[in-house]
Amino acid sequence: MNGDEKDHFDVVIAGAGPAGGQCARDLAARGYDVVLLETEAEEEFPRQSNKSTAGTFPSMMTAFGVPDRLVEKFTDSVVVESPNGHYKQPQPGAVLDFVAFKQWLVEDARDHGAEVRFESRVSAPITEDGEVVGVKYAGGEEVYGDVVVDATGPSAPLAKALDVSDLHRANQAIGIDYKLEGLDLDHEDYADLHGAMMLRLDHDIAPGGYSWIFHTGGDTAKVGVCYIQNERHEELARDGMRIDDYLDYWRETDPRFADAEPVEGAHILRGSAHIQMPGRLSTDNFMAVGDTVPTIDPLWGEGIHQGMESGRAAAITADHCLTLDTPDTSADRMSVYDDLWHERVAPDMQRRLLMTELLYLVPNERYDGFIRDLNRLAPETLTSASGGRFRSIARLLELGDLRYLAKIARNRLTDPYHRWNPLS
Repeated sequence: MNGDEKDHFDVVIAGAGPAGGQCARDLAARGYDVVLLETEAEEEFPRQSNKSTAGTFPSMMTAFGVPDRLVEKFTDSVVVESPNGHYKQPQPGAVLDFVAFKQWLVEDARDHGAEVRFESRVSAPITEDGEVVGVKYAGGEEVYGDVVVDATGPSAPLAKALDVSDLHRANQAIGIDYKLEGLDLDHEDYADLHGAMMLRLDHDIAPGGYSWIFHTGGDTAKVGVCYIQNERHEELARDGMRIDDYLDYWRETDPRFADAEPVEGAHILRGSAHIQMPGRLSTDNFMAVGDTVPTIDPLWGEGIHQGMESGRAAAITADHCLTLDTPDTSADRMSVYDDLWHERVAPDMQRRLLMTELLYLVPNERYDGFIRDLNRLAPETLTSASGGRFRSIARLLELGDLRYLAKIARNRLTDPYHRWNPLS
């Protein structure tokens, strides 16, 4: 078969997660001929690819038309905990039913005219004269397209083969999450977590990372732990303890979990993502979106909004390339996606990565100081610092942080995978 025969589409998208699903929605709504390839079987989707705590914000839901029926719980505050303190900030949020959310994305793409093929694991690109023209999937099947989008996440079979992926194990975050019931969400020693999304900074529970409790209604919540395979994790990790063991340890030592049990039938979710600057994002006829890039928020781990934005940026780019009288999907034309990614998907990414490294490098005592600082500063300081605003980041720094900043700078000079200017 060649690209001129029947199994040819304007755009071929591999992976039906938030990024791939949104890209398919947008392109199909614009009238393009789109095929969305998904590894899992339709009757089980998403069984294996349901790995998200699914905390997000109303801005994402409004921007992408996500219906309220997909929300498990609307929240009204964000809580940041340290080993001996907490900070609470009013902030509307939403904890999605991630399974229903992914199913809705696929169905909406179909309703707009996209073709969805399940049990269609993508294995490799098809190239001609060094450029991708299609993909191999489901063993020996082939499908061709003017534009190919890799939305398969860290596995990135297309992006890696095309030398676009630049993911490194040292930057990999490992996480586990599951739903518990019977929690004491208003324990006298902690903040009231009713209607809250809480992140805890505590190396005792998550060395080199963080843990969380996202209220989902009543006495239930999504509870999880994540750590980055960084030097702080290597230094503080307990011998023989896996990610499951850290979550078990937290449940055993935190009185809020004294009567908590896993919700019957709820799945234990395991996943990984990479916390780093992206390498290349596109080439001739090709774009990488979502966690293939990677796209996850480096500071707090929120990935749905960024994934959706990257899918939309890819759709805008494909439209930009294909709408011409003579379509142009050259690398130069496709580089519009790179510009949109840095402008819309992850603005100020370098500064946010600086904040991330500093946050997960400092010791537990500094977390308590960080909470004290947040409680004395203006309410918008955390939001502004999280967004990469250097002035707000500086307000949260102390003299003792200079040694950690110097260490980060030294790493940047010696590590070829992380060379970037943290103050640019």
